Amino acid sequence: MTPIAQTNDFLNDLDRTARIRYKIAGHLGEIADTLEQGELDSEDASGKMSLEREIEDARRASNNLENGVFRLLVLGDMKRGKSTLLNALLGENLLPSDVNPCTALLTVLKYGAEKKVTVHFTSEKAPEVISFADFKTRYTIDPAEAKVLEQRREQAFPDVSHAVVEYPLPLLEKGVEIVDSPGLNDTEARNEMSLGFIGNCHAILFVMRASQPCTLAERRYLENYLKGRGLSIFFLINAWDQVKESLIDPDDEKELQEAGDRLRKVFKANLEDYTKVDGYDLYDERVFEVSAIQALRRRVKDTDADLSGTGFTEFMGALNTFLTQERAVAEMRQARSLGRQASARVQEAVARRLPMLEQDFEEMSERVDSVKPEFERLSEIRESFRHDIRGLREQKARSVADSFKTYVMGLENSFEAEFPNYQPPDLGILDALNRGRQEEFHKALEKAFQQYLNDKFYAWSITAEKDLGDAFKELSRKAEYYGTSYQTVTDQINEKLTGKNSSFQTYMPQDQDSTPGWAKWAMGLFSLASGNVAGIALAAAGFDFTNIFFNFFATSIIAVLITGLLGGPFLLPVMAVVGLGLGALQANDARAKINKAIKQELVKHLPSVAQEQWHPIYTAVQECFDSYEKEAMDRINDDIQSRQTELDNLLKRKQEQEINLNVERERLEGLSKKVVGACEAIESSYQELLQQI
Repeated sequence: MTPIAQTNDFLNDLDRTARIRYKIAGHLGEIADTLEQGELDSEDASGKMSLEREIEDARRASNNLENGVFRLLVLGDMKRGKSTLLNALLGENLLPSDVNPCTALLTVLKYGAEKKVTVHFTSEKAPEVISFADFKTRYTIDPAEAKVLEQRREQAFPDVSHAVVEYPLPLLEKGVEIVDSPGLNDTEARNEMSLGFIGNCHAILFVMRASQPCTLAERRYLENYLKGRGLSIFFLINAWDQVKESLIDPDDEKELQEAGDRLRKVFKANLEDYTKVDGYDLYDERVFEVSAIQALRRRVKDTDADLSGTGFTEFMGALNTFLTQERAVAEMRQARSLGRQASARVQEAVARRLPMLEQDFEEMSERVDSVKPEFERLSEIRESFRHDIRGLREQKARSVADSFKTYVMGLENSFEAEFPNYQPPDLGILDALNRGRQEEFHKALEKAFQQYLNDKFYAWSITAEKDLGDAFKELSRKAEYYGTSYQTVTDQINEKLTGKNSSFQTYMPQDQDSTPGWAKWAMGLFSLASGNVAGIALAAAGFDFTNIFFNFFATSIIAVLITGLLGGPFLLPVMAVVGLGLGALQANDARAKINKAIKQELVKHLPSVAQEQWHPIYTAVQECFDSYEKEAMDRINDDIQSRQTELDNLLKRKQEQEINLNVERERLEGLSKKVVGACEAIESSYQELLQQI
């Protein structure tokens, strides 16, 4: 059952979640500060403990949490009421709804103390800061003009990348950013720009209209670009109140119920495949019947107005649950893991150092020499893990590139059955020929072919991403295996160095395991990427391989294909066929001849496309593994080096001067207590968040 939430409840929950986030960020910052000061003090005492990695991780995670936002991407076809819906969500008539600026520009809405707009350009031209009034005047276009531009495959503002709108609104102040995208039936270039933001957003608000249930453009976008990517999508069926207005007798409750039920069946049949997560059906928590105009009218008069009957209370309740519970808990859980990891590393170092300080220099030197074989074993574990990564990299790079080649060559067999679905019903072949509108016909055909290419190759990319996902899950299991072996060896090192003489009491949570920090990163158990708590383990580990691959595919391969297949002479033979007396044929015959001519030209180019793109795809897959390998190896090397450097520092200080054991014990135990205290404060804040659920 979807929870109900009024506007003030939503804002209050966001505010509470933000306060907890800031608390945890502060405690992580406290850990970083404590360790930094501890290292400075150690340099003049028993020697630095080499905690640079722990300091860096805690500091970065603290900054990311403090600056973190919940980012929502709004998608929808033209004239679906996106601007009105956003205005209702924001509580102010901010975006003009009589015209549609989002058709022209991708717009990021974020909090700012002052109202301003920064326009970013595609060239090296510096961003331009303008007033909000100027933005409305200069960068909005009439819907009729937008339709003409769309038919011509032209952009209203081709030199503009996107705009950032800063505005002092309560929702934005609570840490929500909204990315308002162009309409889905805008140019393919704009569609790809919107897709580029998907990986950086926490949820998608997909706006539809009750009077136009699931258009071809909407089904195409959902099926080819969003399905199978593990995205959290909220479907908002706008203008549901107009269902009543469309009836012959609007006051007939039975007729209204039947009309509504018929629409619900249509939407459910088309949307239920996109609301299933890990085998669970979340349709009721993801699909909402709303009236944006009614909600806006109420909120303009009173920002805390009762929105019952508009669908917004149900929608905001579900969004509230998603942002302040599901997303927030995952984010804070990872922050807790980082705090625990830093605390464990410090306590281990203190528990090792105190008994070693009781040794004289000769004994300490002998014990340090005795663990050289164990350090060699740590290096061997590192190299074994590296070998597995590289072996899987080569295997997957080749298999993914080969699958692309096979896929491309297979287009010949499916083209004639699939391509007609992309030609609009009003393509008007005979009319174009009779009236001399061949240029218009050419543009329509070109657009249909571009959509076909985009969809086919994005469909392949989803399969490739799943293949890579399985590979990185395998690496996660490898990391766990090698992490266990690595921990066993470090325990042996500590036993040899200390003789188990330490009386230092460690404070470890009962549910904390002893897996090394580098292995937890490689397993995806904690993330250092801002706002990134993706479902796939390795995507959460500080980089998102799906985005690396997806962005490469969108910006590189599609561009090459479109340029190579549509540029130059590709469609000239097709137009020659058009000019050979097709006016005398029936429309279906004309279509068949044109499709056959396109296929003949396509087949000529497929081998070269498959061959030319094999190596770029092969390289792109390798780069995904290389990024993972570099971070994993850097972390293992840092751990090994820090352990060796700590022992060298300790030996050096022991040789240079007599160390006051009591003073140093008090200092080190105090350092550990401060870190443990901050870690316990993180745990307390995390439990506070859980109690809100």
